[in-house]
Amino acid sequence: MLGAILLLAAVGYFLGLIWASGPIGLIFASGLALAMSLGSYYAGDRIVLASARAKEVSPQQEPRLHNIVEGLAIAAGIPKPRVWVVPERAPNAFATGRDPEHSHVAVTQGLLDVMNRVELEGVIGHELSHVVDRDILVGTVVATLVGAVVLLSEFFMRSLWWGGFRGRRGDDRGGGGAEAILFAVGFVLLILAPLFGQIIKLAVSRQREYLADAQGAMLTRYPPGLIAALEKIRDAPHAMRSANNATAHLWLDQPSRVPGSSTGTLERLFATHPPIEDRIRRLQEM
Repeated sequence: MLGAILLLAAVGYFLGLIWASGPIGLIFASGLALAMSLGSYYAGDRIVLASARAKEVSPQQEPRLHNIVEGLAIAAGIPKPRVWVVPERAPNAFATGRDPEHSHVAVTQGLLDVMNRVELEGVIGHELSHVVDRDILVGTVVATLVGAVVLLSEFFMRSLWWGGFRGRRGDDRGGGGAEAILFAVGFVLLILAPLFGQIIKLAVSRQREYLADAQGAMLTRYPPGLIAALEKIRDAPHAMRSANNATAHLWLDQPSRVPGSSTGTLERLFATHPPIEDRIRRLQEM
């Protein structure tokens, strides 16, 4: 979380060097980072749910799903999360919220359509393990901050495209060398900021996914349920449409995965999730 805040502040500070004085840019960026951190703490769950187009469902609308969530929440010793359904054909799920008392579990319609009861229990057990371990708090805050970094980088790119940098350079007489350095630094930062954001998300998500798999299997007392669910998710013919890069690490499986494609070395390196085959193998060893 500190790394995400510092990255956002650095991007904002550079923008301040171009359009304002350095200290003002740093103060603005730090204030923005603090405000977004507080905002994501209290409202990040609603932002993530809205970005996924999730709809809250009642026990009358989805009795099987509510029954499973309630039973596993009792087993985990936490309050029952609010239950949501995402209108997606690809099977997937995520949890969000700042603590177990303010938690949400969302599953896609595709997941409900293809999973039997024990498989759905395996998925919900995985997500409730994230709730118990407070992974959803860190994941939601990081998703919001990394999203802000991407937005600021995009803002810088568009300002260059529409001549904002050239206008500043024209007003700065005799400052061509300094402007060229700023352009070089800004271009490098523009490329590396989303990459650093991705590294931060990887630090949050990969090992926590392995842990949530193991704890979810222990919660249901039936590892084959989650194994079968992951195999169906792996073999699903549909890709996610509503997930974005800022929230990818919150999902059960990486939303950007292309159905039926093999995972290359580069994709493994920058994936928000460990390879699904490795997750299945670890569960089989249990």
